[in-house]
Amino acid sequence: MLRALALLTGLILALPALASTAAPGCGAPTELLQSPPLRATATGIATGRLAILAVGSASVTGAGVSNPAAAWPVRLEALLRERRPDLDLRFEVLGRRGATAAEQWAMIETALRGGRYDLVIWQVGATEAVRGLPMDDLVAAVGQGLERLSARGIDAVLMGLQFSRFLRANADVDPYRDALRITAATAGAGYFPRYDIMRAWAESGTVDVERAPRDRRAAEADRLNDCLARALALFIRDGVEEARR
Repeated sequence: MLRALALLTGLILALPALASTAAPGCGAPTELLQSPPLRATATGIATGRLAILAVGSASVTGAGVSNPAAAWPVRLEALLRERRPDLDLRFEVLGRRGATAAEQWAMIETALRGGRYDLVIWQVGATEAVRGLPMDDLVAAVGQGLERLSARGIDAVLMGLQFSRFLRANADVDPYRDALRITAATAGAGYFPRYDIMRAWAESGTVDVERAPRDRRAAEADRLNDCLARALALFIRDGVEEARR
C-alpha cells in the first residue's frame, strides 16, 4: 500500500539517518500534517510536470544554516527530485530578510508574470510579528494574494511562524499565528503550522536550535531545515492524496 502511494504522488520521503529523526517527517505529529486538497499539484504530478515557488523572508534563503544548500526549500527540492527523478520539476525560491507580506506578494506577482506555477509555498508573518506591524495589513495582503492565486488555479500553502522562545518572550506572536491560520482556512489554502511542529520537536528533543551548544547551532539549524522539508513534503503528499480521492 505504501509503495503504491509513493508511486502515485512521488512525495514519500527517505528516512533520515539520525535515530532521533527516524520517523517520517522527523516525527512531526500526523494531525499537524493534514492538508486540504492540492488539486493543481496533483494534476502537475500526474502529467509529469510540476512547478513550485517558495517565497518568504530570511529563512527561505538559508539564514542560520551552514550553507545555502541546507535551507528548507533546497532540501525540499532535493527530496522531491530524489523520489521522482522522472518528474520535470521547476522549483524557484524568492525572499529577502525583513520582507513584509505585501512585499512578498509583489515578488509572487513578478514571478507569475514569468511563468506558470502549480504550487506556491508562502512563508509569511514573521516580519509583522517581530515588528508589531498592523494585523489588518497582514491579513489584507495575504487574503488578497490567496484569492488571486486561487483564481488562477494555483495551489497555495501558507507556512506559519517559527517556534522561538526568544521571539515569544519579546513579541505577541499568537494573534499573528491565529490570523494566518484563519486567513488560510477562509481562502481554502493549506496552512503548514511550523510553530506547532517545531515546538513538538523541541519538547521531544528531536531538534532544538535555541538550546543547542553555540558551536553546534549551525548543524542543528541544518537538521531543523531538513526536518521542515521532510514534514512539508508529507503535508503536500496529504494534499495530493486528498485531491485524488
